[in-house]
Amino acid sequence: MKKKRQNAILAIISKKDIETQDELTEELHKLGYAVTQSTVSRDIKELKIVKIAADKGRYHYSIKAADGEGKAKYHNILMETVISVNSAQNLLVVKTYSGMANAAAAAIDSICREEIIGSIAGDDTIIAVLHTAEEAEKTCAKILSYTDLGV
Repeated sequence: MKKKRQNAILAIISKKDIETQDELTEELHKLGYAVTQSTVSRDIKELKIVKIAADKGRYHYSIKAADGEGKAKYHNILMETVISVNSAQNLLVVKTYSGMANAAAAAIDSICREEIIGSIAGDDTIIAVLHTAEEAEKTCAKILSYTDLGV
């Protein structure tokens, strides 16, 4: 059931510009999938779906690009969404514009795959856990290098 649902998600976002998890949940309901927003959120993360810039300052979900294209896409996502990045002990706190934390978290998880143990994204805040305070500081700098916020 999970695999079918995730395939349906990929089909939906490849055919339509889906801007929110609620829209995606609604589309899945139309197809007969009884899902909650939290299930959709987990599926988005597992499928490595990201939000990309569209027309008129809007964003929509997209399937992760190949590695060569991915860096540019992640750079774009982080440039457009991240407001601040700070480390505290072995944690990172990333602030984004409202509604953009999931997209930024997907980008950060992809570019910092080795460093980050796990992350949680809310509406406008991401908390990422790293092994050590040093890794948190280095990863903070790495994320900042993808933005125009400076180091």
